[in-house]
This record gives sequence, C-alpha cells and structure tokens, in this order.
Amino acid sequence: MSDLKESNGGNWFDGIVKDRRRILLDVALAPLQGDRFQPTGFADLGAAVYTLPDGTRKILVESAQSMANRLEAALLEDRDLKPAFKGLSYVRVFPDKETTMFTNSLIEPHRLNSPWILGGTVKGREKLFRGTLREAMEGVKRGDGTKGDVPKPALMDQKRIADAIFRYDANALLHGIFLVGIESRIRMPRALTAFIEATNVREAHSGGTKLDPVDPTGKWTAEKTEKADVYGNVPFHRLEYTAERITAFFNLDLDLLRGFGLPECAFDLLVNLAFYKIRFFLENGLRLRTACDLRMTEEIAVREPKELVIPSLIDLEKNVVEKIKGCSENGLFAASPTDVETMTKKAKAKAAAAEGEETDDQETDNDDEEQ
Repeated sequence: MSDLKESNGGNWFDGIVKDRRRILLDVALAPLQGDRFQPTGFADLGAAVYTLPDGTRKILVESAQSMANRLEAALLEDRDLKPAFKGLSYVRVFPDKETTMFTNSLIEPHRLNSPWILGGTVKGREKLFRGTLREAMEGVKRGDGTKGDVPKPALMDQKRIADAIFRYDANALLHGIFLVGIESRIRMPRALTAFIEATNVREAHSGGTKLDPVDPTGKWTAEKTEKADVYGNVPFHRLEYTAERITAFFNLDLDLLRGFGLPECAFDLLVNLAFYKIRFFLENGLRLRTACDLRMTEEIAVREPKELVIPSLIDLEKNVVEKIKGCSENGLFAASPTDVETMTKKAKAKAAAAEGEETDDQETDNDDEEQ
C-alpha cells in the first residue's frame, strides 16, 4: 500500500468536494438482451407507474430502500464481510454457545436496531449489546430501570451518537438507521440514496401456462384432495415493460456526512465506501430480478461537481482498505467485528436486571420505518 497515494492521488476528492453539499450521479442503463424488463413491485400496488405533468409515463424500476440493500451487498461474501475489508466495524450474531454466525449488521434490515443485535450479549461479557451501545453514546438513557419510568428531558448529543454508530457499524451512517431500540429520537437519514427510473414506458403483455401432464383438467385431483388449485393446467398473465430510457440515480449527501462531526479519516472512509459500493453495483449487481437484467450503456455521468472523476473499482478498494487502517489506528472502531450471542429469555432477563433495565423485547422489534 506504500504507493497508494502516488497511484490514485490519496484523497482523490480533495479540493473538489470540499465546499460541495451533494455529489449527484446518474447512469444510463438498458436491458442486457431485448427490450423488455420487469420493474419492482409493491404489495396491493404492483408496478409503480406514474405520469409527469407533461404526460410522460414513468416507472420506478428499483426503489431507494431496495437499492440500499443492493449497495450494502457490495461488501459481502457468503453473507459476511469480505476479507479485504477486515477491520471495518460491524456486529456479528451467534446462536447461544455456538460458533456459526447467525446474522450480522450488514445484512439485518434495520442494521444495529435489529432485535438479534440489541438483545444479544457481547461475547465474553454478561452485558446486553443494547447497554454497550448506550454507554458508547454517553448519556442516552431511558431512566433508572424502574418499570414505567420516563427519561428526563435532555438534548441529544448527535456527535456522540454518530461516533458510537460509526464505532460499531460505520455503514449505518451511509444507509440510515432508526435506533428506536435505544431512543426513539435517534434517526439518521440516508447519506447515500439511489433509485432507478424508466421514462416513456409502455406495457409488454405476455403470458404462459403451468402444465400438468398427469391431470390437465385438475378435476380428478379436486375430488381426491383439498389442494386442487395446485393441480391441472393453469394459464397465467405476465406484464413487463419497455422504455425509451432507464436511468440509475445516486445522491451522496456531503452536508450530512460533515454534520456527524467525525474525524477526517472517518469522513474519507465513508466517501470512499460510497463510491466503491456504487462502482461495484454497476459493474456486478445489475441482475435485479429474473426478468430484469440490465447493463450500463454509458460511463457514470457526474452532474455535480462536474470536475469530479471517479476512480476505478480497484483503486477505490485500495482507498477503502487504507482508510479502514487509518480509522483503526486512531481508535475509531470497536473490536471488529463485535460479536454478540443470542440468549434464552431467562438469561436475557438476568443480564437486563444486572444493568438495571427491563428486557422489553418489543421495543427492538423490526417495526420501524424503512431507511
């Protein structure tokens, strides 16, 4: 790594993003083969088709919440952190007394707010991770542990909260987190937002039939079983779309990242991580669904600041590795990864009692809003 700064300029964004509020990018995409694609769908809605005031029909191909998951996956290998990024802060969860990882904060939908994480005990200590995180936030409390106790009014120290989140899961500051399991006011919006839209769309109707060569009508089976609807030939309708153009958009909120008040090496790491994830997704992650396999038709277009030139994926990976090392040397990360164990209800109650709080599992359920 000794020649890193000579090969790619070290902080390649120095002097370009210094006074910028946002970095705005977009990328032209197209189906890998043919013209049709399958957009994302929503319960009770289907595809999100909408019309602009001038009559142009558009469709949401991939939502912001889905893109956050896809960007996070850029750091994963076999559901765990890629070895190249060893040292980056995140939390792993293990079943009680077992050695095989169960889940981690990089794949949990609500990151550190996962009940598996907050409700587990830090390995080697009889202490809930929830309490460990509160300690790191210095002063974010929920009262003295008395049932029904209400915390005294107090301002939130956002810098200490950001420091604590970065210490245990740096990626949560990029993709957003609502730590309702700690305190309902702790909400960090996404710093990196992405979505994919298609313009001037038209429906492409097709269909098919699920064939049953044994009992095509399903009548014989209907007399013998209560699950008659899964037998017989079943015709189905299929709806795909074509579009004049498909575009992926990326927005990195530099004001938000600066507002966390993190040290320079932490800010640099988050910027490099954001661009690594964007590059990796565009070069490796455009198979969105069975019938939505896309490709880049042009290089990334930098809309703001226009003078910004984004390094290659290889150089960005080198930068991330260097910045992880710098953050580790400056003591910004907890032991990485931080390992916690799930617990039996009885053991969890004992650990919570030792910390002077209720277990209150419901407060860490994954019912918070999508980030």
